[in-house]
Amino acid sequence: MAGRDEVDALLDAWARERDDLDLAPVAIFSRISRLGHHVERARRQAFTAHQIEPWEFDVLAALRRTGAPYELSPGRLLRETLVTSGTMTNRVDRLTARGLVERHPDPSDRRGVLVRLTPEGKETVDGAFTALLEAEREMLADLPAADQKALAGLLRRLLVPFAD
Repeated sequence: MAGRDEVDALLDAWARERDDLDLAPVAIFSRISRLGHHVERARRQAFTAHQIEPWEFDVLAALRRTGAPYELSPGRLLRETLVTSGTMTNRVDRLTARGLVERHPDPSDRRGVLVRLTPEGKETVDGAFTALLEAEREMLADLPAADQKALAGLLRRLLVPFAD
């Protein structure tokens, strides 16, 4: 077993105070929570290096994942990023002002628009995503590939019940 972490100390204290409880969930979710903070810090650093905020990355990445011409309706962007329509309008306005996205008429809906990634937006999100992957790979460096695959599978099993 690897060295002890701060959760081990937390578990020891709870076991001493409440030896009547099964602390297995704390051993898992306290670590997930703490890892989440480290992942969030790595995301912020990767995005800051590319002069974008996490919310900007979320919108740009949703567009980038669609493939050329990298465009989605505002409604689809809402579903991809899990924000309200008012929030999305504000985000698209701000990204448009920065030249990272642009609005185009939707050819299949005269009243609709499509939000499209600009070449600068594509370059920005690609750079930020590459930096993020490098940071995440570094965080996983001590886990062999088989353990990484097993961990991904276990986490998927925990998340599936929450999927829409």
